[in-house]
Amino acid sequence: PSREMGPRAQPAIVLLMLLRTVAPHWRPPRSHSLRYLFMGASEPDLGLPLFEALGYVDDRLFVSYNHESRHAELRPLWVWTGSSSQLRLQLSQSLKGWDHMFTVDFWTIMDNYNHSEIMRLGVLSESHTLQVILGCEVQEDNSTWGFWKYGYDGRDHLEFCPETLDWRAAEPRAQATKLEWEVNKIRAKQNRAYLEKDCPEQLHQLLELGRGVLDQEVPPSLVKVTHHVTSEATTLRCQALNFLPQNITMKWLKDKQLLEAKEVEPVDILPNGDGTYQSWMAVAVPPGEEQRYTCQVEHPGLDQPLTATWEPSSPGTLVIGIISGITVCVIIFFIGILFRILKKRHVSRGTMGDYVLAEGE
Repeated sequence: PSREMGPRAQPAIVLLMLLRTVAPHWRPPRSHSLRYLFMGASEPDLGLPLFEALGYVDDRLFVSYNHESRHAELRPLWVWTGSSSQLRLQLSQSLKGWDHMFTVDFWTIMDNYNHSEIMRLGVLSESHTLQVILGCEVQEDNSTWGFWKYGYDGRDHLEFCPETLDWRAAEPRAQATKLEWEVNKIRAKQNRAYLEKDCPEQLHQLLELGRGVLDQEVPPSLVKVTHHVTSEATTLRCQALNFLPQNITMKWLKDKQLLEAKEVEPVDILPNGDGTYQSWMAVAVPPGEEQRYTCQVEHPGLDQPLTATWEPSSPGTLVIGIISGITVCVIIFFIGILFRILKKRHVSRGTMGDYVLAEGE
């Protein structure tokens, strides 16, 4: 986690920040990574579970787990092979352990902030979030390195240093937790053993299961440009949706000339819930010059780059839309009148029939 955010943040903002946390960083060619994202909220008012886990091989989501179900769900089809049942059982057991550890660590951190005592007394009703990202990368020469980071309420908090078996505090109030955890040398050695041995072994196992499938490339299903106007600026936003893998190149061109990086917002890439990715990039433009700008997207799944421009609604299109709407309303109006006439006739005939039968008795 890297952006500051208060504990009362809206659910959508919290989820966006958590997803950005797990988005894979650039990796050298032929390297592979296994990473887990753990997240949870102390109270359910943020719309987050008490504990949820997502597991990624490279940039492919392969498992999810939450505190309520307490079992692992293997996500993509490539893990549903002969050993998938055993793998699912192994992951369920290990993630239950992470679930317990996450809860204990969460209360430890809240205790050191005095947040847990405030919650017990009910003086202030608030929710806090904890995020953990941990895993390992294996390079082409089989060298490995691990990472283990904690974020609290949307801010960097603690980072484990396997070489020295200690924790690096990202803010002063993390010092209390740092000192408490460093007293437990057994935990530190277990953390290092996981990062240097268990994690790479599991990564190799998952790479075997995904052999031939992890290299599949899914191009963006849609590239579009949208138009946004505020009192401060006019902005064009280019979006690329549902692609895999996550390495994508997005550029803005003005009059077919590439704009410099300082003239545009950086590309933002986020994972979708189905294992694919989405990205966007924006540029501020002078009003009336929108048609001079083109978005260009390059992806390994594309034979050639895709381009998109903003297409404003033409007056003719607007008129046709209005006429079509009026026509539909008129048809509905006359259908309603016809229905009422037929209904009245039916009621009238029914009443006449009842009267004749009564008279003949």
